Amino acid sequence: MLQHPILEQSFALIDQEVGPHNLSATEYAIARRIIHSTADFDFLHLLHCSPTAITAGMAALRQGTPIITDVTMVRQGIQTLISKTFQNPVIAAIDLAPQADPGKTCTETGLLRCLTAYPQAIYAIGNAPTALLALCDWLQQGPPTLPALVIGAPVGFVSVVESKQALAQCSIPQIRIEGRKGGSSVTAAIINALLVLAHEKGASP
Repeated sequence: MLQHPILEQSFALIDQEVGPHNLSATEYAIARRIIHSTADFDFLHLLHCSPTAITAGMAALRQGTPIITDVTMVRQGIQTLISKTFQNPVIAAIDLAPQADPGKTCTETGLLRCLTAYPQAIYAIGNAPTALLALCDWLQQGPPTLPALVIGAPVGFVSVVESKQALAQCSIPQIRIEGRKGGSSVTAAIINALLVLAHEKGASP
């Protein structure tokens, strides 16, 4: 069982409070899990999924595609469901860069190294807008191999909105949290929701 009974009870309470909405079944499954992680119903309106993002993400997870996170907190938040589903390799970019390259942050440095080694991976950014901006710059160069999915949900004030706007301009399957909100727990919730959907297989896109 992937969903604990207490989680299912929480989902039922969220459903009651949300009521009618305009999200698809799979979009709502993601939004509901974010709301469960944050107790913040604003995410119902801040979540943006590009047309192929959910199906692309589910397919990549089933194929065992590596998942690159910006920070270790996102990795820790998905390990339990990863172990119960598709055992995808999970790499935190920051672990690859104990020291930053000149003019870059450690997370940005590590992410660029991951793009060289795993260009086809799922990229999940929940903390570092500099990493998301670096990813968007790399995408704008037209690399021959593209990520299966990009999740852009950094949180904060400096460069956060700008990094999400840059992602919106990229032609790539993507799931974004608009505005300043987001974070590691939100990003982990998005991946965990995709894992459950992919595991169920019968979920409609």
